[in-house]
Amino acid sequence: MNHFEFKKNELFAENVNIAELAKEYGTPLYVYSAATFRRHFKAFDSAFNGLDHLTCFSVKANSNLSLLKLLAEQGAGMDIVSGGELFRALKAGVPANRIVYSGVGKKAYEIAEALKSDILMFNVESVAELHNINDVAISMNKTARISFRINPDVDPKTHPYISTGMKKNKFGLDMETALTAYTTAKELSNIEPIGMDCHIGSQLTTIEPFLEALDKLLAFKDKLSDIGIEITHLDLGGGLGITYDDEQPPHPKEFGEALTKALEDQNLKVILEPGRVISGNAGILVTEIIYTKNTPTKNFLIVDAGMNDLIRPSLYQSYHNISEVVKHERPNVEVDIVGPICESGDFLAHDRELPEMKQGELLAVYSAGAYGFTMSSNYNSRLRAAEIIVDEDDIIVARRRETYEDLLNLES
Repeated sequence: MNHFEFKKNELFAENVNIAELAKEYGTPLYVYSAATFRRHFKAFDSAFNGLDHLTCFSVKANSNLSLLKLLAEQGAGMDIVSGGELFRALKAGVPANRIVYSGVGKKAYEIAEALKSDILMFNVESVAELHNINDVAISMNKTARISFRINPDVDPKTHPYISTGMKKNKFGLDMETALTAYTTAKELSNIEPIGMDCHIGSQLTTIEPFLEALDKLLAFKDKLSDIGIEITHLDLGGGLGITYDDEQPPHPKEFGEALTKALEDQNLKVILEPGRVISGNAGILVTEIIYTKNTPTKNFLIVDAGMNDLIRPSLYQSYHNISEVVKHERPNVEVDIVGPICESGDFLAHDRELPEMKQGELLAVYSAGAYGFTMSSNYNSRLRAAEIIVDEDDIIVARRRETYEDLLNLES
């Protein structure tokens, strides 16, 4: 559930009128609901109350500093994949012992920053990375707590770009290689292997792939115990899906009950890394119709939000529900909703049924709170959108709209 609702045919975020927000702050405009973020985090986190657990929000889903602070205040940890995300998480007030560091390409300076901060652990993706972490730790006289990301060869049945747990993917180690890697880690002077990590993909709409992966991980944990390595932390990643169109993903409570049952005899601290399921439906993208254009074969709505603002439809062929911001009693027409970018791939929707729209009117693109602004760019030298958080009646400018001067600040 979310707090974007129509009141007398006008769309509101909590108690704030979206059309008035767009008039004040311009478009394209990202609008987030603080109440929805809190509700979704609580619904997810409380589903695992039967386990010793830590819920680490996946920063790559939405890295806005104010939103990270909001989640930190709810008790969230953070799952990071870069030094920049570490910087953001710490600035947002997240305790370092609630931060886990994932990602396949950690550089030495990023590893050093994480060691200096004393994060909970690194999720290690390769033997080469293991040795690099150990070398950096030696140079700093630190001990690095690590887990290895295990690739269990489980098909998550999701888009191939966001499938991460199969043999053909770049992520993690197969079981045989991982066993050798743990043996090596045990012998390295400045490494402490404490965990296992697994993330099989994103936007999963069934819990079966999670449970299949978990069975393999627990069997592997026994093999590690046989060679004297006792695992205390089990990182199961994220990936639980949301409803964009007609998907019916499981409720976190169902996932929590299944994990609690499967892990009831295990003495493990479970780490979860939700991203999309917390933030996806907590944000919308508001865009203005610049022009309408009709051809013999197509009707187009040309809007001011392009693929640089929301790339998911172009990159993943993904569906986002789109509606009027102010409802009018007009007949439906079939339209393509396209942006101003000089690419044929610049679209938000194809062949969509919408009430007839006019130039200057507003559309809301739903489920834009995850992988929306974080994947945006300045392509075509376009200014990135402002981000607004609505908290009941309060309006927080979480990120101002860029200016032309911002485009040039780092250039000479």
